[in-house]
Order: sequence, then structure tokens, then C-alpha cells
Amino acid sequence: LGVDALWLTPFYPSPQVDNGYDVANYLDVDPSYGTLEDVDNLIAAAHARGLRIILDMVFNHTSTQHPWFQDAARPASPRRSFYIWRDGVDGSPPNNWCSKFGGSAWRWHAASGQYYLHLFAPEQADLNWENPQVRDELKQICAFWADRGVDG
Repeated sequence: LGVDALWLTPFYPSPQVDNGYDVANYLDVDPSYGTLEDVDNLIAAAHARGLRIILDMVFNHTSTQHPWFQDAARPASPRRSFYIWRDGVDGSPPNNWCSKFGGSAWRWHAASGQYYLHLFAPEQADLNWENPQVRDELKQICAFWADRGVDG
């Protein structure tokens, strides 16, 4: 077949709103797929056969069930700026941006009194890449998987 790599789509814990692309924990495996030990064994078996492992890392957004978002939903949280929050305009979303899945790209969050951006499903809150802490967290996630032997 000429295959030299396996591309693994998201297998992380997720509420499965968008086939795993709504990640709730980047550092674990959804129990329906297995365990971290199973991933380690897959990586070793692939490498023994000359295959590289590439992970589909979902870094545009997280699930609203991710601990970062749960924490960021509190207006005083230090993680508030991990996501993009805006005030509405006259009781409407901040602007007319549309989600790729239809409707507004903004979702009202009553507990925090602001809208958050979601370019995909409302359960997939967009990360704020302007925040260096977000970039640092994502680098640490990449390092976690690279240390386990993931190739890309």
C-alpha cells in the first residue's frame, strides 16, 4: 500500500457532539477507545513496523465540558482569557459572524453574562490564541504526546 504513517483522529475524552472534535481532556484516552497504555502499545507496534503516528490535535477549540472552559466561565477566573468572550449589542450577539455549522458563532452564557465564540458547534468554545498561556498549554500537550512517541 505504500503507507508510512497512521493518522489518528481524536480519541480523547469527549462528549461526542462532533465525533470527538469537542475535546474534554487532551491528555487521556476516551474509555470507549481504550487506555493510555493501549496508545503506548499502538505507538510501539507501529514504530516496529516502520510506521509513524500522527495525531489530529484539535487546537481551535475545546469542549465546553473541558476543565479550562468550566473554569473560564467564571468572570474572575485567571483562565477567562483562554476563550473569546464579548458583550452583546442591544441584547444580540456581538456581531453577525456565523458558525460553520449554521447560526450565530456566538453563544450566550447566562452564568457569566457574556457571549463566547464558537466557530463550530456551540459546545466547542474557541480558544484565544492571542493569549500566550493558551499557546504554552498547547505546547505542553504536544510535548506530552511527543514524549510518548507520537511523531506528529
